[in-house]
Amino acid sequence: MAIKESELVLAPNGSLYHIHLTGDTLADNVLLVGDPDRVNMFKEIFDSIEYESHNRELHALTGRYHGTRFTALSTGMGCDNIDIVVTELDAAANFDLATRTVLPNHRRLNLIRIGTSGSLRPEVDCGSLVAARYAIGLDGLLNYYRHNDEGFEKEMEAAFNQHMQLDSRLATPYCVKGSEKLLKQVAEGMHIGITATAPGFYGPQGRDIRLAPSIEKLNEKLAAFSWNGTPVTNLEMETSAIYGFSQALGHDALTVCLIIANRPAGTFLNDYHGPMRNTIGTIIERLSKQ
Repeated sequence: MAIKESELVLAPNGSLYHIHLTGDTLADNVLLVGDPDRVNMFKEIFDSIEYESHNRELHALTGRYHGTRFTALSTGMGCDNIDIVVTELDAAANFDLATRTVLPNHRRLNLIRIGTSGSLRPEVDCGSLVAARYAIGLDGLLNYYRHNDEGFEKEMEAAFNQHMQLDSRLATPYCVKGSEKLLKQVAEGMHIGITATAPGFYGPQGRDIRLAPSIEKLNEKLAAFSWNGTPVTNLEMETSAIYGFSQALGHDALTVCLIIANRPAGTFLNDYHGPMRNTIGTIIERLSKQ
């Protein structure tokens, strides 16, 4: 059955309305970054470029590195943007956009977020890289979708909720595991941790500017939680939604974050563009060897 035009929305050229990609212009390896300007770093690394588009904060670039095809795509900030981006990436891969019908053969994507984050642990310094074995979603986004709970870490979720004792007015957290395949392929030499995802940058991450956060000692409570020997290492704004959608829709996902703030130490890496470019280069090199 075809999905209505008002539900699966397309641009005038027939591509997905926000990301401006189709199945043909989308690679199986998708590198997600927040900042649209960061996509330009991939132009310096790819051997060839075959497609580029710009729409609002969404900058897409498809090219090749050592024969492996990649799409780099900016998402902007926050899980609300991930809702749009990953839904449309899946639609590009698994819909006939001309008829708005699901294709018979499922296409599985590798979704790798290369982002920035704040460390919750003194030993995870600015300039470090953290690969997320698990994500904890404080954002509540996946609670708006029906999905198979077997793909989510329900025991971890129960343990986390018992540990945090969050107010009932807040969204119920959810816990998702990332791709072990991608973790083994990409994360050598990195910190391996649990990434917590917040629905904002200030109060939801425990920052007290003029409005005080409603959760006292949020970061300390997060840092005190671990699961199967893996501690909560960092806090950011996108990973749980990427992992949740990927698990529910049948894709592989991994987040690697460059740590630019150490919250316990109060330090911040202001000029991180060089380390970020090196991180992008390392991940592309490792993925091209698959």
